[in-house]
Amino acid sequence: MILVTTPTGQIGSRVLDALLDAGDAAGPLRVVARDPERLPPRVRERAEVVPGSHADPDVAAKACAGADRVFWLVPPNPAADSVEGHFRAFTRPLVDAIATQGVQRVVAVSTLGRAVAENAGQISASLAMDDAVRATGVHHRALCPPFLMENLLHQAAAIRDRGEISLAAYGDRVLRTCTTRDVGAVAARLLLDGTWTGQDDVPLVGPDALTPQGMARVVSEVLGRPVGFRRLGSAEYRAELLRHGASESWARGLVDLASATAEQGFYGIAAPETPGAAPTSFRRWCEEVLRPVVLG
Repeated sequence: MILVTTPTGQIGSRVLDALLDAGDAAGPLRVVARDPERLPPRVRERAEVVPGSHADPDVAAKACAGADRVFWLVPPNPAADSVEGHFRAFTRPLVDAIATQGVQRVVAVSTLGRAVAENAGQISASLAMDDAVRATGVHHRALCPPFLMENLLHQAAAIRDRGEISLAAYGDRVLRTCTTRDVGAVAARLLLDGTWTGQDDVPLVGPDALTPQGMARVVSEVLGRPVGFRRLGSAEYRAELLRHGASESWARGLVDLASATAEQGFYGIAAPETPGAAPTSFRRWCEEVLRPVVLG
């Protein structure tokens, strides 16, 4: 049986769609969802649904019982009092389920930066989660994308109204990207394959070597209107996060994350592209996803 967490999220929903499209090859499917009513009808018709959060040990144990393959993703919680505590809350139930419920393979969403990233907020917490899960000896694949293109969807209004993309990144340094569609596709392929063993990272780096300024030029060309890039300083970025409801801890973590990716380079030009795993270009994503959101 395959268990999918975050089935209504940007990545989890992609994973689940691919598994449903695989038909009988996927075998029995189960999802754990905080709000089952948000699940599409075809999911509720095909998959067993366990209500609740997979941070709840009882819910996680029930969801993992009899599941030999698990897709695990820690959903963001900007209101969390502690970044590390938030990730630990989702790690302990999985570690316990591996020991007691017979989970054999875990496919988890992680990040580039292993053995490189330092003081990197949510990135450091995610990598620590991988280490804790791997310490159980379970077969494990960590999907490791850099900057997700879908992060720009939060700026759709600014792009439309002000012609501006703003990030806490250097405008003239390469920022590698990936789309959730490609992450979900690779996760589904691994979940459908019950033969792989061991523990490894799976880098997911798209085919582009664009700077944020270059990304803004592509967006401008796709939209047919001027779009520029503005770099956010740490103080401005933190203030913006707090203004949108983030806790002090979550905001500090994201500022540290942005600083680490900008200064330590693990999302930069040194990260080799992986076209077989992440084929979607930034321009194609802008044409297919960003443009309809901004102009729709």
